[in-house]
Amino acid sequence: MVQGTASHAGKSILVAALCRIFYQDGFRVAPFKSQNMALNSFVTADGGEMGRAQVVQAEAAGIPPSVNMNPILLKPTGNSSSQVVVMGRPLDNYTAQAYHRDLAGKLWGVVTKALAELRRNFDIIVIEGAGSPAEVNLQDTEIVNMKVAREAGAPVLLVADIDRGGAMASVVGTLELLAPEDRDRVKGIIINKFRGDVSLFQPAVDFLEQKTGVPVCGVVPYIEDLRIQDEDSVVMEDKNYSARGDGGKVDIAVIRLPRISNFTDFDPFETDPDVYLRYVTKVTELGLPDLVIIPGSKNTIEDLVFLKQSGLAGKIVRLAGNGVPVIGICGGFQMLGKELYDPEGTESSIEYISGLGLLDMKTVFVRDKITSQVEASASGRLEFLSGFKGKLTGYEIHMGRTELGASLEHAFIIKTRSGRDVRVQDGAVDAGGSVWGTYIHGIFDNDEFRRRLIDRLKEKKGLETEGYAVTVSTAERRQQEYDRLAGLVRRHLNLPLVYGLLGMSKL
Repeated sequence: MVQGTASHAGKSILVAALCRIFYQDGFRVAPFKSQNMALNSFVTADGGEMGRAQVVQAEAAGIPPSVNMNPILLKPTGNSSSQVVVMGRPLDNYTAQAYHRDLAGKLWGVVTKALAELRRNFDIIVIEGAGSPAEVNLQDTEIVNMKVAREAGAPVLLVADIDRGGAMASVVGTLELLAPEDRDRVKGIIINKFRGDVSLFQPAVDFLEQKTGVPVCGVVPYIEDLRIQDEDSVVMEDKNYSARGDGGKVDIAVIRLPRISNFTDFDPFETDPDVYLRYVTKVTELGLPDLVIIPGSKNTIEDLVFLKQSGLAGKIVRLAGNGVPVIGICGGFQMLGKELYDPEGTESSIEYISGLGLLDMKTVFVRDKITSQVEASASGRLEFLSGFKGKLTGYEIHMGRTELGASLEHAFIIKTRSGRDVRVQDGAVDAGGSVWGTYIHGIFDNDEFRRRLIDRLKEKKGLETEGYAVTVSTAERRQQEYDRLAGLVRRHLNLPLVYGLLGMSKL
């Protein structure tokens, strides 16, 4: 089990690295995190919703994701409440207090059943904790850290993030706050995100080992430009690029909503040399981009309030009026309409709000959630994608139902949902074809689709294009990154110690 001294210590990435290493070494390996709090989720082949981190870890392990790997997902809807998703299906919204008091303990059986199922089918399970195991106020109700380690009989590797400072104190303090029997489960310390000359850090390693009696089994360097999808929007603090622009590239501005979800939808743009991707939170940052994208949101109405109060709503409408393309994904698609209703308080306490009015449509939120993997085709009206006949894949996660006015056409036709043949109209596109939206997440992972969009934007900007060739696919690039991550961690982690904790050796 990999636990951390704090959130964002790098547990998820290290679990992915271990999954890849064990997979490379010939073992059947799977990730597990009993309870994940994240707005960045994914839909499995059978329509179950789970945290993105365990999807990434499953990919690194060479296996399809399963909700057994993340049986409980908490999706924050406000500052102190979350939608609780159990085994891939939404249960209800709970305040933090009600969840810990009334529900967490009842879900322990779900956790143990999911873990047992994985243990029956794999050689190694790499378990990820959450936050810190030393959160003393949660010790009686936690079902994600030491309680899981005790259930699994798992040795624990404790990870500290040195990049943010205080790593020595956080390790010592965490161990001091653990109960003696749990402290004894910690068999190794990993110092993560190290920069500089590691030889100068040796006195600190000696101190930690002498002070705690626990070996430091790795000092893992800070990994520059790691292109592996993140689960937490905390990482977006590093993505607030300025509106400086780049004359030789397509300038794409993604609105960073307060409750942004599935922000990994836009990761494929970050690796494209023709794109300058930036995230904006203020109207002064928006400038004059070549494309505006409004992303998904866990609370569409309240994020729409933010757009209006910040002045971004008015600026986006003016840009669209001047011919700047605007795309909305899921919640962002809903915001493009004229009216949004939430009569049952599904996402918000606000029952009605007017939208941006860029598309003639209205959305009503309902409690029934659609979660499915899909295959679709594009409408011929999309200005920048005319002639595109390829198959598109992605996934839906939404609780809204959108009704189009007579002037609109649907942007896509969904042809399969969770493997079943259907014919479902999705999204909407305006008469000019430059303002459109969809409920399909992951749509920009489709390489030819994304490439055509970028090239048409380049043509509109007067830049030369080189056709629609894609040399390395998004999926291939991710696999390359998993190998790069595993190779680096191999060099800086005491793998004989890790295998010894498992009572195993390489095949």
